[in-house]
Amino acid sequence: MFDTKTVSMEWGGKTLTLETGRIARQADGAVLATYGETVVLCAVTAARTVKEGQDFFPLTVHYQEKFFAAGRIPGGFFKRERGATEKETLTSRLIDRPVRPLFPEGFYNEINVIAQVLSYDGEVEPDVLAMIAASAALTISGVPFMGPIGAARVGYVDGEYTLNPRQDVAAAGALDLVVAATRDAVMMVESEAKELSEDVMLGAVLFAHDEIKKVVNLIVELAEQAAKDAWPLDKVEDKSGTLEELRGLIGEELAEAYRITDKGERRDRIDAARAKAREHFEKLDQTDPAEYLGKLKLVKKLESDIVRKAILKDGTRIDGRRTDQVRPIESEVHILPRAHGSALFTRGETQAICTATLGTKDSEQMIDGLEGLSYSNFMLHYNFPPYSVGEVGRFGAPSRRDTGHGKLAWRALRAVLPSKEDFPYTIRVVSDITESNGSSSMATVCGGSLALMDAGVPLKRPVSGIAMGLILEGQEFTVLSDILGDEDHLGDMDFKVAGTSEGITTMQMDIKVAGITREIFEAALRQAKEGRAHILGEMTKALGEARTELSAHAPRIESLQIDKSKIREVIGTGGKVIREIVAETGAKVDIDDEGLIKISSSDPAQIEAAKAWILGIVEEAEVGKIYDGKVVNIVDFGAFVNFMGGKDGLVHVSEMKNERVEKPTDVVSEGQAVKVKVLEIDPRGKVRLSMRVVDQETGEELEDTRPPREPRGDRGGDRRGPRASGDRGGRGDRGPRGDRNGGGDRGPRRDRDGDDRGGDSHIPAFLKDD
Repeated sequence: MFDTKTVSMEWGGKTLTLETGRIARQADGAVLATYGETVVLCAVTAARTVKEGQDFFPLTVHYQEKFFAAGRIPGGFFKRERGATEKETLTSRLIDRPVRPLFPEGFYNEINVIAQVLSYDGEVEPDVLAMIAASAALTISGVPFMGPIGAARVGYVDGEYTLNPRQDVAAAGALDLVVAATRDAVMMVESEAKELSEDVMLGAVLFAHDEIKKVVNLIVELAEQAAKDAWPLDKVEDKSGTLEELRGLIGEELAEAYRITDKGERRDRIDAARAKAREHFEKLDQTDPAEYLGKLKLVKKLESDIVRKAILKDGTRIDGRRTDQVRPIESEVHILPRAHGSALFTRGETQAICTATLGTKDSEQMIDGLEGLSYSNFMLHYNFPPYSVGEVGRFGAPSRRDTGHGKLAWRALRAVLPSKEDFPYTIRVVSDITESNGSSSMATVCGGSLALMDAGVPLKRPVSGIAMGLILEGQEFTVLSDILGDEDHLGDMDFKVAGTSEGITTMQMDIKVAGITREIFEAALRQAKEGRAHILGEMTKALGEARTELSAHAPRIESLQIDKSKIREVIGTGGKVIREIVAETGAKVDIDDEGLIKISSSDPAQIEAAKAWILGIVEEAEVGKIYDGKVVNIVDFGAFVNFMGGKDGLVHVSEMKNERVEKPTDVVSEGQAVKVKVLEIDPRGKVRLSMRVVDQETGEELEDTRPPREPRGDRGGDRRGPRASGDRGGRGDRGPRGDRNGGGDRGPRRDRDGDDRGGDSHIPAFLKDD
């Protein structure tokens, strides 16, 4: 029934299998990719016609993780997969970026690429498998795709590269790098590293490319069996004559415009040139609007030619800089008085306000994904309002671009953050782009680093970032440092590198041509290193290292380790004790299963109060030590005092003052704060306290002016000093018990039948001695 085609190979210790013809047969191309026990289905559909007036390539990629793939049910109120998560958005971009440049210029048919994770073994991330499945589906679909591409993940552990490492191995290593490439050239790089050198990063990319070639060959093998007929393409019209006509009409004006440094003034001059071309073609092509619009598109081509030739031939950039020169940088910190940390980073006409906010554990981000429920204590959110480029546009929920740029900066900074144990805060960085003409994601890295240091976050080292560009014509190329927005749009590469003085923390590359060579990659890395060092130097002028004190408005967190056996006492029945501590002191208290307690508040006094309370619960009282306490109950013979937070002791009426006290209420009242000394702790844990030997004002110990008590004897002897018969103030020798009113001989006890109870209970009463 099914005409199934399957190819397989061993790759990185697992079997990679690509299958088509059994599932999703109505799609233009559908591939079921299996790696280990992880399975991804990718289906590609393409529109046969182009919408009227459409002048862009509408490629849409959707990646979705099905919770059943990991044997899980989605959390929350809605028990089904809904809008794309951050990870799904990032993976959709990961697939889109390397395949988009491989469609021919002028191809404007709408294409839908949908990748769904159907099974997940918990070992290897499914994103690379989804990229491979998408490439295979496009290759066999018949659409004009100049692939295929392959993809691979590379780790770096103990000085060795690892292919598609398990998630736990990748997390423990120094590198998490994803590469997409054709057989001949690298198309995309996405990475997170722990301050690795340029040589190590380049080696990882080349290692990945060697492995990717095997995947490309496997996709080609599948296509030879199952590829559909290629779509016929319209013959590309020769427009060189029109282009030269445009060059004569507005070429000089565009060249003059692209020599203007100010972006706003440059835009005005370019718009004036475009208007001149529009007016010219309107007169010539009044009867054919399509022809008129087609000619206007060539203005962009002319702009690209003018800018690229100026850079390649003369080394002249749009704003007059050298190819390796970084724009002027201005850095300021602590620009917002109430933010925990803030910075304003300006590089040329790109500017970001970055803030750092410190929170407690309950502010951590909860992430519900295939791997299960997890929590993140570091967040970075990037916002790109339309006013930053002087435009009117949508303002609201973050776009895919916002999510991607924020994650890039997040990767750059995470490598230098302190551990949770050393700095137990939840950290949120927000970057609001207020001007943009060049890489705002790298401005976010620089501004975010300064804001974190301003907040007192002890970074290992500050981080800077730079965006590199490329102009490539045949074998001739020029690498550009700190590219402008126009250089990005008209160039062939967007290559971002961020890191410290010790090495790279993230690297991202997107290519708009059919890949780059090792020579270009090495030149870009070398030039980026020089640019990063320069930017770090400029940042240091504002703030070179983290502040030693947190903002006055930031919460303070103190950690306290207690014995696990004491956790129940701190929490109390149904959480009663810990809720009382929070309510009374105003501090937040978190306790984990290992007995690690984190106390947080912006008021140090509240932290100390909560800490003292908890220590009072878990610490043992010391005989002879003086404590602050509170009267919690008054009885006829004294008062019970709560001290050390969770302990009670008795102050006998005789220990309230040095003189005789008739009633405890003459001295104390419930709720009164008192100072007490621990006199005795009996084997059952009951505590006897004294107020009379402590100065209630200063807390200093007073000399005991009472005559010393006689030593305690056994229970048949003297217990508390001599006492007159019948006098409650003292006891005589009790000896054999007598009546309760006297301190003399009480005689032998009698059982309930009136018989004597002295001696052994099994001896008959009539045999007992008198």
